[in-house]
Amino acid sequence: MAGREALRLTTWVWALAVVFASVALLRSEHLGIPLRDPGGAMFRGRLTTAVVILVLLALADALVRGVRTGPLRRSLLEAGRHLRRRWTPQRLLLVGSGLLAYHVIYISYRNLKSWDALNTPLDQNLLDAERWLFLGHSPAVLLHDLLGDQQAAVVLSVVYRSFTYLVPLSVVGTLALLPRVRDAYVMLCSALWVWILGLGSYYLVPSLGPFASAPEEFAGLRPTAITATQTKYLAERAHFLADPHAADAFVSISAFASLHVGFTCTVLLVTRYYGWRRTSMALTVYLAAVMVATVYFGWHFVVDDVAGVVLALTAFTLGRLMVYPLGRGRDAAAEPSGVDEDDAVAPA
Repeated sequence: MAGREALRLTTWVWALAVVFASVALLRSEHLGIPLRDPGGAMFRGRLTTAVVILVLLALADALVRGVRTGPLRRSLLEAGRHLRRRWTPQRLLLVGSGLLAYHVIYISYRNLKSWDALNTPLDQNLLDAERWLFLGHSPAVLLHDLLGDQQAAVVLSVVYRSFTYLVPLSVVGTLALLPRVRDAYVMLCSALWVWILGLGSYYLVPSLGPFASAPEEFAGLRPTAITATQTKYLAERAHFLADPHAADAFVSISAFASLHVGFTCTVLLVTRYYGWRRTSMALTVYLAAVMVATVYFGWHFVVDDVAGVVLALTAFTLGRLMVYPLGRGRDAAAEPSGVDEDDAVAPA
């Protein structure tokens, strides 16, 4: 990537991070509540995890490529050469800078999301709209009747919780493994917009989700880690509302739009953009399962999932335009990728 283009990307990403962080700081000053990072898990913890994943994936990629060349000594030499070719000073700077900006935006998002608890929830409006759409029925109850409330709860709990791994692996994995760091930035920039647009949707339509506003519909579900988390989140919200300035007051509930759906759909759109056909098909099935899980457990209204898809389309479009404002050039399509056909990055 040309130095001018690298500077342009870095400038845009950090401009976005600075603006969003400034919004968080201004909101913090207005409320008189300092920015928080409970246990250091959101910034230091996640950033450290991202760096570890990045190093492990980069080493694994180099070793796999080296093994293809023959004996152990030759394999290790080839792996070292691959690392030197791939991880140039420019790539290291772009990846490191991008990850840092990403986590600045994420911690700003989480704090602004926490303070959304001070807004009046509109759950009753969403409940009424959902009942109207489903002819007086609850879609969650319909799913309970269709799938059952025992074993399905266990399976869908695994699906829902797996999102925790999708987020870092998608962002860090593309930065570590794609030959062209500019293409990896399509995922990074799209992810930045997911958090920013998601925060905007929380403030546009404050809500808690059906599990909090219609708890009787979920009382019969088999207890899982999901139900335990829901109980914990409601207790944290009550604690925050009782004393927003308490040092340990922090909220994690906001329903509209569903960022489980929004982020997953964004990853799907990016993989389609890269031309990863088999990965895209697998993610399509996974996205459907995530959407079912969000409604089944009452984390989200159906309209939240629809909004999540719309958000993903918007985030991906903005992320792609940040990286390729005039569309991908012929150099991007023609440059050899050095990967197998299904893992190659195809032109948009």
